[in-house]
Amino acid sequence: MEKVAFIINPFSAKKNYQPFLNELIKKVGTPLYYISESIQGTDDFIRDHFDNVDIFVAIGGDGTISTVAKNLISTEKILAIFPAGSGNGFSNETKFSKNLDELLAKINAKKSRKIDTFTVNDRLSINVSGTGFDGKVVKEFEKTDRGFKNYIKVSLKTFFNYKPIKVKFTDEKYQQYNGRYLMLNIANTRQFGNNAYIAPNASKSDGLVDMVLVKKFPLTYSALFAYRMFTKKLKDDDYVTYLPVSEIEFKVNTKNWHLDGEFNKIKSPIHVKVQPSSLNILV
Repeated sequence: MEKVAFIINPFSAKKNYQPFLNELIKKVGTPLYYISESIQGTDDFIRDHFDNVDIFVAIGGDGTISTVAKNLISTEKILAIFPAGSGNGFSNETKFSKNLDELLAKINAKKSRKIDTFTVNDRLSINVSGTGFDGKVVKEFEKTDRGFKNYIKVSLKTFFNYKPIKVKFTDEKYQQYNGRYLMLNIANTRQFGNNAYIAPNASKSDGLVDMVLVKKFPLTYSALFAYRMFTKKLKDDDYVTYLPVSEIEFKVNTKNWHLDGEFNKIKSPIHVKVQPSSLNILV
């Protein structure tokens, strides 16, 4: 398997990457791989092998995938994925499964297509990023052992104590949406992960992202919100607003963000911009 590199996040999938690596070596022989323990290490590995590799395979969750992807933006290099995270939102949306034979067949076929990405104050995001409630949840979630059950526990605990954020838009045509929100999300694809569809109509190849504004809702609405999110039926209503945009600027009174599920501190004003057809991905 020439011109293919595998980048493994050893902290994903409960730190149990060895079975994957054993199977990879059994099926491929002597693959080029790197076990990464830092973003800088991943960046250095990709830079060192950039000229001799056509397909870079990210083994990890959305954060790992985003780290690899940022080195491939606006190039002809191809991103491939073996999902090994807690949510795997982006890999779900790009149809990568935990089947190594299937992945190797795709690699051998070497078919790819371009998809959009976007930036939040020049920081790359490929899937869904946000601030407010879910930014706080990610911050607290990173203190746990991760996993879907812990995510639900942290979400419930945070919800009852969380004060809405204040959002103020720069462009006059969006100022009608100024106000207080439980959370604000920027969605390039449809889901956070774990099949939780925050933006069921989002497309990763239309030159737009869906800005999702969610007002704090009463407990009586929470079951309906959850039902709609997990059945791809969330829509505009009294608590949820969708704004498809290619670029937008606003201020928000918190620095707590998540970018593809990874906690970040980002200072206002916030500038979101789509990068159309900027990432080449294996299909």
